[in-house]
Amino acid sequence: MTKAPEIEGTYLPSPSYQSTMLNIPNPLAQQEYRESRPTVENWLRTKIRNPKPKIKNYFISFFPFLTWIYRYNLTWFWGDLIAGLTVGAIVIPQSMAYAGLAKLAPQFGLYSSFVGVMIYWFFATSKDVSIGPVAVLSALTGTVLDDIHKMYPELELHVIASALAVLSGCVVCLLGILRLGFIVDFIPLPSLAAFMTGSALNIAMGQIPTLMGNNKLFDTRQSTYLVFINFWKYIKYCNLNAALGLTALFLLYFVRFVCTRAAQRYPTRAKMFFFINTLRTAFVILLYLLISFLINREHKSKPRTSLLGAVPRGFQNMGVPHIDKKLASALLEYLPSTVIVLLIEHIAIAKSFGRINNYIVDPNQEMIAIGVTNMFGPFFGAYPATGSFSRTAIKSKAGVRTPLAGLFSGMVIILAIYALTPVFYWVSQASLAAVIIHAVGDLIIEPSTLKQFWQVSPIEFLIFWAAVIVTIFSNIEDGIYVSIASSGALLLYRIAKARGQFVGRVQIHQIILTADNQIRSAIRNIYVPLDRSDGTNPRVIPISPGNGIFIYRIHEGFLYPNAAHYTEKMVNQIFSETRAGNASPYTNLGQQPWNLQTSRHPEKDNHLDDNRPRLHALILDFTGVPHLDITGLQNLVDVRRQLDVYADWKVSWHFVGLSNVWIKRALISAGFGSSDQGRTVFSVTQAPNDVDHENTREENTMILENMQSNNNASGTNPVLIPILDIDRPLFHADLDEAYEAAVASLSVRQTSADLTTSTTTSTTAS
Repeated sequence: MTKAPEIEGTYLPSPSYQSTMLNIPNPLAQQEYRESRPTVENWLRTKIRNPKPKIKNYFISFFPFLTWIYRYNLTWFWGDLIAGLTVGAIVIPQSMAYAGLAKLAPQFGLYSSFVGVMIYWFFATSKDVSIGPVAVLSALTGTVLDDIHKMYPELELHVIASALAVLSGCVVCLLGILRLGFIVDFIPLPSLAAFMTGSALNIAMGQIPTLMGNNKLFDTRQSTYLVFINFWKYIKYCNLNAALGLTALFLLYFVRFVCTRAAQRYPTRAKMFFFINTLRTAFVILLYLLISFLINREHKSKPRTSLLGAVPRGFQNMGVPHIDKKLASALLEYLPSTVIVLLIEHIAIAKSFGRINNYIVDPNQEMIAIGVTNMFGPFFGAYPATGSFSRTAIKSKAGVRTPLAGLFSGMVIILAIYALTPVFYWVSQASLAAVIIHAVGDLIIEPSTLKQFWQVSPIEFLIFWAAVIVTIFSNIEDGIYVSIASSGALLLYRIAKARGQFVGRVQIHQIILTADNQIRSAIRNIYVPLDRSDGTNPRVIPISPGNGIFIYRIHEGFLYPNAAHYTEKMVNQIFSETRAGNASPYTNLGQQPWNLQTSRHPEKDNHLDDNRPRLHALILDFTGVPHLDITGLQNLVDVRRQLDVYADWKVSWHFVGLSNVWIKRALISAGFGSSDQGRTVFSVTQAPNDVDHENTREENTMILENMQSNNNASGTNPVLIPILDIDRPLFHADLDEAYEAAVASLSVRQTSADLTTSTTTSTTAS
């Protein structure tokens, strides 16, 4: 960057920083650059250019399996077979247990599991996710069924559940088709953690009475704290179920503990211990099925422990889901919470395992996948289903290779639906409760993560606990709304109260240690906050621009929620550090504004010894500003008018780091960027004169590197070219250039003021 009022080939260095003496024969005046203005027409043209391939790719993207199914091979097959059979063995007891959470018969859990794994792979972009009944969504579905059934007792529970699945599936699928998957990003990690933790506590507390055998004496679907109170109130009524439930729960944790330790001690057998650990749920259910059979085989009419009961063979509830206007209207208020649970569980799980296994997940396509699954599932009798964290983790560790693994899980479920239903009669309800408690226990956030929340953001830590407490003392649905609403309010507050900073210059010596242990030093300027609020060493003293020049850095979009907040702070500090251009704007008391904070005698408020500078220029660092809206622009225009009146001359507005052409267009439309003096400070760079714009980026880079390394000996003809539009002298490449331009215009203004003063003096003397 050089200051060049006259450019003939030799460029004078600026005294404020190091520069390189350039002697290029081509004058800069012959290398003018004028940036083309963006237009809506050109923007639309770029968006709809070559529409046929885009439309084709859009519809092909609905079926991702087409991109890999033709490459399917035997290696993939064995990986998918093992993972699919493993998940199938786990999902059978889990789905029957979760159906109880949803107030449905166990077969509906099997139906939901079958449809989920059989349909999802057609539309999936995640190989790991396993679709089916999950604890949180099942508990929420049960709450919805309770409420709707009280309003319309003539409707069967599974009919209401199917209608809820169809409606929520349609909403989610529509969001995916419209490519609105980004809305999931508005749900932050603390909200997700609060939702999972609160739901896990709610579900676990609701299952403890079933585990202990006193669940029939009170309503276990009340708020968590009420269930806790009632459980201890009726603790004396626990029965033989407690023996089965507590031992089953202990065995589940014991097997996991032993297998985890054994895998660490014997790493060569880690795979074996992994599968034993993975299948512990199936082993425990089979073991306690046998124990339950031995206890109750002589008491089938009046069993001594709670049994699962008869499970019909085959798909007994296939058909078109019943949805009428009355039912749809009743379900409408429950759709937001159901859709939120569908999305945040599934998308969060899919993205997490995509990052772990190094592949990309498309949230929009995952919405379509989960939407289609829930739209077609009710035709088989299914209720709402989404991605399961525990089964997804198992599927991933089992070595799944493609989404087709769900097909093998579906075969296992079909076998259970048609061949194993008579055995399910003897399954202990207490052991199923142990399975649920064991599964949701992993959803509770760990203390180390909570500690990290506190260290990173205490406010979000409080939001987490607020949502958990609401879930405990109210219900899961209210906890979801509180966590998301609180996080949304915090986001809006942070946008509205975004802070700008006045910055000053610090000259630094950058030390570079080369490969041969030589030390090189480079000197450059950086700009840090004057109040050192960014943690800069307090011994570092940033140099304020002075002379009525201010540099103000903005870190967020300059939008309607925060524009006034930015400029109010900026103007107040400018007023405190500068003097007005006209010291006596009001000649008498009647001319003063009513809200002016002053005395009844304006002449006494004038300070003749005020040494503060007069406002000259304002440099706005827009490097961190991605967007500027109409309200923000109008705010800048109003402040410009205010400062011009205050300074009693036209204040120069310089902008740095305008990375968005639409921001430039907006500023130009309001009269920013232009100057009567033209551009006096240029940022230029060397470029080959014969560069071909048709070349690729790599080819042009090679040409430039070759030119620099050979010092013009390669035959190239380097020239100096301006980086920015030469017609916009108040738009700058960096803060150094903007500051030099402001200083240059200050000297011009002072010279002009001196000439005016001398002319006035001569006229008076004559």
